[in-house]
Amino acid sequence: MEGKLTEKYMDQLEQWIDTVPKTFTLLFAITRDGCDPVTFHQKCDNQGATVTVLYNQHGSVYGGFTSISWTSKTGVYVKDDKAFLYQLKYSGRDNFNIFRVNSPDGAIVHNNQFGPLFGSGYELFTFKGRINRSENIFPLNGSMNQSGNTYNNQGMTANQINNGTMEVTELEVYMVTDGERKKKIEKQLSPWRKIKDWNEKFHDDLKEKIVNFKPIQGSNVSEARFVMLGPVGAGKSSFFNTIDSIYRGRITQRAGSGSSEHSLTTAFVPYSIEISSGATLNFRLCDTRGLEESMGIDVLEGNYLLDGNIPYYYEFNPTRPITPESPGFKSDPTGNDKVHCAVFVIDSTSLEVLSTKIVEKMKGLRGLMNQKGIPQLILLTKVDNLCEYVEKDVAQVFYSTKVKEAVDKASQLLGLPRANILPVKNYENETELDDNVDILALLALRKMLHCSEDFMLNMKHREKDVEGEMGKLKLEK
Repeated sequence: MEGKLTEKYMDQLEQWIDTVPKTFTLLFAITRDGCDPVTFHQKCDNQGATVTVLYNQHGSVYGGFTSISWTSKTGVYVKDDKAFLYQLKYSGRDNFNIFRVNSPDGAIVHNNQFGPLFGSGYELFTFKGRINRSENIFPLNGSMNQSGNTYNNQGMTANQINNGTMEVTELEVYMVTDGERKKKIEKQLSPWRKIKDWNEKFHDDLKEKIVNFKPIQGSNVSEARFVMLGPVGAGKSSFFNTIDSIYRGRITQRAGSGSSEHSLTTAFVPYSIEISSGATLNFRLCDTRGLEESMGIDVLEGNYLLDGNIPYYYEFNPTRPITPESPGFKSDPTGNDKVHCAVFVIDSTSLEVLSTKIVEKMKGLRGLMNQKGIPQLILLTKVDNLCEYVEKDVAQVFYSTKVKEAVDKASQLLGLPRANILPVKNYENETELDDNVDILALLALRKMLHCSEDFMLNMKHREKDVEGEMGKLKLEK
């Protein structure tokens, strides 16, 4: 088993430890070995310098380093003037912080009943006794005490490091030794999805084809309608902002986006794209309330949404779901009101930690869509956070093995074909447009339009067949 620690994070830890090149060898991982102090000590005692790495469901990565071997002694405070705590990532974003030791005499605590324990004040106490996994989470019974007594906390609280929780998806311990490491190859020589050359012409061709999109003739539809569904913070609103930015020629923020415990979008909002000529493109991206375990769209509201019964700008109310008696309810929706393609938006860095309840909600909605013949896609966002090559150059996305693995996981998660999983990187931190970011978003939008065309064609033939059957019945009478 290879560990989760990326080359970029190894590089950063290497700089913090000293200037000599380092190799990192995985000794212990709770997903592989179980979360038990007995196993931890069996695998990690007397191994020299080690780094402990914790990963949580919020996309944060943090831990501690000691230059002294772990032992199975009981309640022994160990001096280590090279020890430190650190933060590598916070809520999905790289955030490099080192917390150097203030009081070396109590830098590490050795105890055969505990997992890794840093600081006489238990500044990073991982776990005591055996911890059983609950679904994909290990609820560690330790704590993070940023008192600043043993380690210099730089004024940061535990909430700013581990989101205020000791629940983790993984805990790893690596042996750290001197030596030049052979870096893992994280991209393929040939793309895993066939693409054209990414250049200015391809960029402009994609933009033009989307501008020229028109619904299938005879389908009684004047614009394609896409519904965006997904967990809170996955990037539904940000995807619209990205498409809007491409056609406005600057970064825009028409749709509210950002991070929050609950969905920032509370209404059913149809967004249209206007180009420089003033014309409006023939599709709408419909934003919805984010899916949550106890809130968000349920199957009944999902059914109304797909059938076109829910009016634009309807405010979703968890305590009072929409009914046919609700104001504005469309009892006789037109072809334009119906959803022509459903798009699940999922954060690629959260695939392993998505709650079972939210996955079941998405699968329930998928069941409705299948009954209605509505095509479904997944927008896999934040792919630049998966791979350092993609972070540096979005055009490398189809060469990245990390992105390919995420596409495979998303495909398995909801049972959709891999061709229907579309990696994207939304505009988030940028102040200027980037052609490669544009191309990736436009490729996704083109696929969405193709799927809507397929649905409209089926709808057109279905209506013709129904008319034909009705005509036959009249003749027979």
